[in-house]
Formats: sequence, C-alpha cells, structure tokens
Amino acid sequence: MDARLTTEQNEIRRTLRDLLRTRCGPKEVRTAVDSPAGYDPLLWSDLAGRLGLPGLALPERYGGVGCSVTELVLACEETGRALAPSPLLATCVLTAPLILALGTDAQRAGLLPRLASGGLTAALAVPGPALATALALTGPNTGYRAGGGRAGGVQARRAAGGWTLYGQAEQVLDGHSAGLLLVAAHTGGYARPRARLFLVAADAEGLVRVRQTALDATRPQARLQLREVRAELLGEEDVDVLPALAALGDGVAAVLAAEAVGAAGRVLERTVEHVGQRVQFGRPVGSFQAVKHRLADVYVAVQAARSAAYYAAWASARGDGAGGLALAQALEALRTAAAEGIQLHGGIGFTWEHDAHLYFKRAAGDELLFGPVHLLRDRAAETAGLFTRGEVAV
Repeated sequence: MDARLTTEQNEIRRTLRDLLRTRCGPKEVRTAVDSPAGYDPLLWSDLAGRLGLPGLALPERYGGVGCSVTELVLACEETGRALAPSPLLATCVLTAPLILALGTDAQRAGLLPRLASGGLTAALAVPGPALATALALTGPNTGYRAGGGRAGGVQARRAAGGWTLYGQAEQVLDGHSAGLLLVAAHTGGYARPRARLFLVAADAEGLVRVRQTALDATRPQARLQLREVRAELLGEEDVDVLPALAALGDGVAAVLAAEAVGAAGRVLERTVEHVGQRVQFGRPVGSFQAVKHRLADVYVAVQAARSAAYYAAWASARGDGAGGLALAQALEALRTAAAEGIQLHGGIGFTWEHDAHLYFKRAAGDELLFGPVHLLRDRAAETAGLFTRGEVAV
C-alpha cells in the first residue's frame, strides 16, 4: 500500500475543504438541519455542479467521474470534518452502488446519470433498526429478513403489471426528502421468505413520509409508511440481494470511518485552540501537563483511526474487507475526542449554543445506526477467524 496521496486526491481535499469552510460553518449547519429538507439544496448543487461529488465513484459511462472508493473516502473525510448535512451518504454511498450492482441496463441508464449529476437524490429503506445487519457489519446477513408487512417491516406482493408494497420502515436516512426510494421488502410468504429491493418514486400513491427527531440532527431520518404502493423490482427476478448488501457494507464502513475521522480531527483542533486561549491561574489551560497528556492521547487515537480508514479504503477497492474494524476504531476516536472536547471547554462545552455536542451526537448516532463498536469488532474477529482456528494466545 502506498500511503502517499496523488495530486488529484490532494486537489479533491483542498477544493472541498475550501468550499465547506466558506459555505458550511457552524451557523450554516444549524440553519440547514432546521430546514424542511434537513440540508442546504444550494450547497448540494455546488457540490454536484462544481465538484461532481455525487458521481465521484460512479463510472464515466453513467455520468460519473470514475474514481475509486479511496477518492470518495477522502471527500467524505472533509464533509465529516464540517458535519455537513447532505444527501451524499444516502444517495451516493448507500443507494447508487446497489443500483449499479443489481439494476438492469435500463434502470442503470435511467437512474445513475441523474444521481451522478445531483439532480436526483435517493435513500435506502431497510425496515427497522437493521441497517447494520443488512450490510453485514455486525454479523452475517444470511438470516436477515425485510419483515412481514403488518407484522413489521415491508411485504411485497405481486400485482397486475408489477409489485405492491405494504408496511413500514423506520430510521431511513434522508427518507423524507429523497426523490427515489430503494426499499427492502419481504417476498415469498412466511414459509419461504426472501429479501428483495424495490424502486419507489417519492410521489407514489399510498406512500407517507414523516421526518423523525434524530439524536444526530445532521443525519435526518424519516419513517416511511407504505400502503399498497406500486413499486419496480430492482434487477432481475432471480437476483440475490444479500451478497450485494454484504459487499456494499465494507465500502459504507470505510466512508463512515473517514467521516468520523474528519469530525474527530476537527473537534480536536477546536479543543486545542480553546485551551491555548483560555487562561486559568494566570496561564493558558493548555500549558498544564495533565491537559497536554489527555490531548496527546486523543491525537494518537485520531491518527490511528485515520490510518485505519485509509487502509480500509485501499483494501475495499481491492475486494478485501477492513471497513468494519476501521469504523469501530474511528467511532471510538470520535467519541473520545468529542467527550474530551466537551469537558475541556469547561462551562460552555455542554451548552446547546456550543458545537461540541454535535460531534458527540454524530458518534453516538452512527453507533446506533451502524454499530455498536463492540459488535463491529466482534464481526471483524469472526470474519478473520480469530476464534475458530483453535489457536490460543500465550
């Protein structure tokens, strides 16, 4: 692995950081999350039009840039650093790769160019708090089911000329604002259940979308209620979606790890700046040895998490799975950095007006959706066969 970034990769980071510094400061973030969409559409247009961010990892034949997961990870480190609320995760990391992997030629040609241009946003709806399971981040997804309609989740039934969906999905990232929904549903009845993916238009009859109050306001979530909603099957009838979801999980984890690393690095910078300015007992707080030691520990944790995230991106592009372990390390680093930031900011650190709590909520919110950390590590150990080879550490 060559850890050096190319000129193009450095340019992606620099350009994106400059844009977010001027267009996505703390005030702009709070304004965006309070808006109906949960993000700034003008900023999203700039990210799409000026930088081509939505199509960064999509093939050129579908209007994308044709880069690898590595470039997307570097970009998401910058969006994580700014805690930028945007449809990037739901549209480009969770949904577009599934359409690329499973969709028919007509579905790819009709949807991917619109997603790459930023003109269409999308969301992946996995019923219940089971996204980490579906992506095989916290265990094998061989037993994953999309639910059974009225009993929970979403049921798919054949109808004249297609399919209809009935049920409910919670905690759908950007589900209230996305123009296209990719819904996981249960088919085949209760005796022989099977999970499949269906395309649902945002204006479909029988679809009700309600934005939910989320712990992390920078990641807006929605509840979807589907009452005999017309849907289009993604791909062919015999497509098995579980391997595709499992393959997607590693790249998703690498991107999330990079976002967490960016946020952890930024909250550490802000804390170091604060303790260097805050004076107590006639000297800056940051000059006390105990404070230096605590911040040094955070710095080491952030740098280790950044190395793990970069390696996960490199490995994911080659088909090797390291995303879950990198995500566990990054979320732990972010939680530690945010907690230390809150405490070392003193009396203002825990207030609503200060931004420190936003970083802590990002770590906690991501753990709820994609973790928790101990299950991510357990899955990584299981995949590596650490406890199945009969070897005992001495």
